[in-house]
Amino acid sequence: MLRIPSLRLTLLVAALAAATILPPSAQAGGVALGATRVIYPADAKQASLAVTNSDKKQRFLIQSWVEDAGGKKTVDFVITPPLFVSKPKGENTLRIMYVGSELPKDRETVYWLNSKAIPAVERGEIQGKNVLQIAILSRIKLFVRPTGLPSKPADAPSQLRFQRQGNALSITNPSPYYVTLVNVSIGAHKLPNTMVSPMGSTTITLPAGSAGVVSYQTVNDYGANTPKVTAVMK
Repeated sequence: MLRIPSLRLTLLVAALAAATILPPSAQAGGVALGATRVIYPADAKQASLAVTNSDKKQRFLIQSWVEDAGGKKTVDFVITPPLFVSKPKGENTLRIMYVGSELPKDRETVYWLNSKAIPAVERGEIQGKNVLQIAILSRIKLFVRPTGLPSKPADAPSQLRFQRQGNALSITNPSPYYVTLVNVSIGAHKLPNTMVSPMGSTTITLPAGSAGVVSYQTVNDYGANTPKVTAVMK
């Protein structure tokens, strides 16, 4: 009989499906999500996301849920099915439905979609043994996008403004879209990836002695990196 056991030792490995570094599918072990981000049109009844299991023998218990921007579980979304067994070489579809209160209509709202894959084992394989079970957590961004926004998502990166403030770099985003910056550098110094909220700003601490122009790439709706561009700090 196949079961998901209560084991003596469980190790949770967080495989964050950051669109900044992963290909257009978030994969952890034999289980892969069909995208590294989900764009949910605000007027849509639902969105869908594929979950595939490429392993030829292993089954996985898949548990999915949504967190808000602060990382807390939210009931704003219903995911169907929230719990299922992914069979070897199988494919399933998650249905994502927004059921929360009305969101801002002039900008995107971000959530995090989580999908945890727990490998199944046979009862006979664990009796009388210490078993190490590794659960894989894939975490991707879920953007709720209002209709009728005044600009296109592809135009948002060009609207970013950069300003040096002492030992920090301030990045302002006047667009209604979230913009994720990757492969950011100033001169010869590499800076951390960052996401700038719509109509907001963020700051990055600069390394000592850093100078020169800022170069960066952004992540588009398909999870791919855009061509590298440079910006002059004001």
